[in-house]
Amino acid sequence: MNTTNKEQLKKEILQAVQSGDIAKLYMLEQKVNDTFDEKTVLDYYKNILDLAIERLTDILDIESLSKFKMSDVQDFATVRALYEYAMEHYHAGKKDDASALFEILSGVTDDEKFSKAMQIHTIAAQKGIDLDTFLEKYVDMSAVENSGNFYISDFTKEAETLSKESI
Repeated sequence: MNTTNKEQLKKEILQAVQSGDIAKLYMLEQKVNDTFDEKTVLDYYKNILDLAIERLTDILDIESLSKFKMSDVQDFATVRALYEYAMEHYHAGKKDDASALFEILSGVTDDEKFSKAMQIHTIAAQKGIDLDTFLEKYVDMSAVENSGNFYISDFTKEAETLSKESI
C-alpha cells in the first residue's frame, strides 16, 4: 500500500475511533492487517476492545436497564469484540476471567441463542475445562462452521449434560 493510501487508512481509523464506530473498525480489519506491523495491529484491536468495554459499561449502568440489540450493527460489533476478548482469556488458560466475561455476556444481549451459548461457555470455564477439550467434546464444530455466527453457537449432547450438572 502506498503512503497516500496508508495515510487515508489512518484517517479512516481515527474517524471510526473518535466516533466510537466499532462496526467500521471491523470493516477496516483486513486492510489494517495487510498494511501495518504487528504492534500497530495489536494497538488497533486494543482500540476496538476499549470502545467495546466503554459501551458495555454504559449497558451495565444500573439506570440504563437496556441490552445490546444484536440487530444493531454497533451493538453486534461490540458484543463480537467482547466475545473475542473472553475467548482470548479462555485460550490463554485464564478460565476464571473467561468465565466472568462469558457470564456477563450471557445477560447483556437480546439474543436468546447467544445468551444460552454464553451460559454453556460459562459453565465449561467454571468447571476448569480447557478450551481444546471444550471444542473437542462439547462443540458441534460442523454446525458452528455452517451457522455463520461469530461465536460458538452449537453444541453436542455432552454440553446438555454439562448444563444439567451445573443446576
